[in-house]
Amino acid sequence: MAECGTSDGGRSGDSLDKSITLPPDEVFRNLENAKRFAIDIGGSLTKLAYYSTVQHKVAKVRSFEHSGKDTEQDHEPPYEISVQEEITARLHFVKFENTYIEACLDFIKDHLVNTETKVILATGGGAYKFKDLIEEKLQLKVHKEDVMTCLIKGCNFVLKNIPNEAFAYQKDAEPEFRFQTQHANIFPYLLVNIGSGVSIVKVESEDRFEWIGGSSVGGGTFWGLGALLTKTKKFDELLHLASKGQHANVDMLVQDIYGGAHQTLGLSGNLIASSFGKSATADREFSREDMAKSLLHMISNDIGQLACLYAKLHGLDRVYFGGFFIRGHPVTMHTITYSINFFSKGEVQALFLRHEGYLGAIGAFLKGAEQDNPNQYSWGENYAGSSGLMSTSPELCPTQRVRSGTFDLLEMDRLERPLVNLPLLLDPSSYVPDTVDLTDDALARKYWLTCFEEALDGVVKRAVASQPESADAAERARKFRQKYWSKLQTLRHQPFAYGTLTVRSLLDTREHCLNEFSFPDPYSKVKQEENGVALKCFQCVVQALDALSWEERQLALARGLLAGNVFDWGAKAVSDVLESDPRFGFEEAKKKLQERPWLVDSYSRWLQRLKGPPHKCALIFADNSGIDLILGVFPFVRELLLRGTEVILACNSGPALNDVTYSESLLVAERIAAMDPIIHSALQEERLLLVQTGSSSPCLDLSRLDKGLAVLVRERGADLAVIEGMGRAVHTNYYAALRCESLKLAVVKNAWLAERLGGPLFSVIFKYEVPAE
Repeated sequence: MAECGTSDGGRSGDSLDKSITLPPDEVFRNLENAKRFAIDIGGSLTKLAYYSTVQHKVAKVRSFEHSGKDTEQDHEPPYEISVQEEITARLHFVKFENTYIEACLDFIKDHLVNTETKVILATGGGAYKFKDLIEEKLQLKVHKEDVMTCLIKGCNFVLKNIPNEAFAYQKDAEPEFRFQTQHANIFPYLLVNIGSGVSIVKVESEDRFEWIGGSSVGGGTFWGLGALLTKTKKFDELLHLASKGQHANVDMLVQDIYGGAHQTLGLSGNLIASSFGKSATADREFSREDMAKSLLHMISNDIGQLACLYAKLHGLDRVYFGGFFIRGHPVTMHTITYSINFFSKGEVQALFLRHEGYLGAIGAFLKGAEQDNPNQYSWGENYAGSSGLMSTSPELCPTQRVRSGTFDLLEMDRLERPLVNLPLLLDPSSYVPDTVDLTDDALARKYWLTCFEEALDGVVKRAVASQPESADAAERARKFRQKYWSKLQTLRHQPFAYGTLTVRSLLDTREHCLNEFSFPDPYSKVKQEENGVALKCFQCVVQALDALSWEERQLALARGLLAGNVFDWGAKAVSDVLESDPRFGFEEAKKKLQERPWLVDSYSRWLQRLKGPPHKCALIFADNSGIDLILGVFPFVRELLLRGTEVILACNSGPALNDVTYSESLLVAERIAAMDPIIHSALQEERLLLVQTGSSSPCLDLSRLDKGLAVLVRERGADLAVIEGMGRAVHTNYYAALRCESLKLAVVKNAWLAERLGGPLFSVIFKYEVPAE
């Protein structure tokens, strides 16, 4: 399904067998680098999975080679930047109707440059039906895989790698979709796969699962009986009829049997007593819509009750529903949810999957990819290349409704190292990184979507300026603008399209779209310049701090951290100042800060804590380059080291806005160490350790951090976490409960948000928290 407002919305799709609405190269991307294929062919849909290598630009930083260069001169930057090509792995999943299979196979064959692939793994009934066609078209041998094994492998993979994969559905609620927190341990669970029939599988671990039951009454039953009753042969048309029907015209309800007496029985009068019960006695014709709705209720209720009974029998409280029958259809999901709630009395939860249609294809792909060990890595959904969940309201997005049956895309990028929970989280299973759910908060959603729209031209300008030697930078920036604008319009109509909508997901989507068009780090030169300027001031700032009394110095260090955090190019109020006044510096930023008492002010408690014994080890999540890191964070780090506290300084693995990256922090630390013996000896003795977070986001998800960081935090016994910046401490983690002491610091640089929090622009958040005993 394609988003509303995309540039190809007006095409009729004559480019491929008169049937494909998206240009085929937008559907089957990176085919020339495809290494491996898997295919899952059901009764009406084909799901294709393939692995490709993606070449993209990366901004690398390194120290100057000191052959005759004097890096201390005023005009000399502190390090050099080079843009290099890097190759990463990407998984592609494409879903399309079987009617297009021949045309799609032709297109794939014509664009397959790579000849390494000799076998295509296949699952589903169509693996038998279309075996000869696939082998003939692609000149590949078809190797058939067990359907159930593929389903389970696929389900485990999406639950582990896509944080907003599973959701509960509540009809008429706001929002209808409630996305689930990702758990480190997803087992055990019940998978109910509703295809032509129903399969019920108990999943206990990665490789331990058991088929425990099923039913012949499933999606095929709905389709078959629906066709007989309504003379409608198409599945989606049946669902559409059902969405307009009134089942009570056909079904016999409790109140039809007992009249008003049903209340004395403690039953709701609207309960279905007999599906199709009225059709035997009523002397009239029934509408196709009413019959389709009754049939859908009958089968969904039956499946829900069956699933509930098996869940209770095996002591499971989570049931995931997947398969062709669901199709994200609200009536189906509502009926199954109602049935589960009714029969379990709320003890069993019905959950649905954003990518349930891909489970078999993903599993088949994983079966053939053992040599690459995809399960050893973490993967992230690439929002730039993925379709979103379809709207439940046809009138909201009619273009998507019309085109939804054609193609649906999912892309996932391989991350360099496994991501895990931060060991300091009090309860990982209840941790929610984001402070505000924009899916739920309509006022905030409208504001932030408008905010990102209005900032778009500035981002485009910055992207072009970052690549002055590139002849096609303006054209790529135009395409970036078009794609990101399209995503924002989709999210206006379907805020749930990619899971829970948050400021974090809006920022991450923007970064994905920038990378898509080879703008890996639009702020690299800004950061280089600001780091150079701040390094020249470091010694003066430290000398001024050392001249203060102990208590004065602690307040100055806190104010320095906060003033440094003002330098955030992601905030319009700040970028406007920085663009118009190049002389705006550290002292000017201090003057911008709200006077005490701050909006959130735990400073007095923090000062009292500092009079006690030193912390063993502090974990600090740094925010921005330049003044923030060098004049705010490093003096604070230096003070902790002097107290005898070890410090782990964590910076982003990849670039986002002007946030400091791990590779930049190494060079900055090297330069500071050359000026300051305290930092120098701490680095030498490994009392100061610089690590990467595994993130490339302006926000911070403590449930997806680099495994190496988590190991270090555990080994060093970190007992203080410092989270600074609006993205890390306000948009995310404001309510995060940790098992150690924490400092959450930020300057609110957005007037709307400041007002909502009850303070003026440049309000200060200084939140010191101690875990409950």
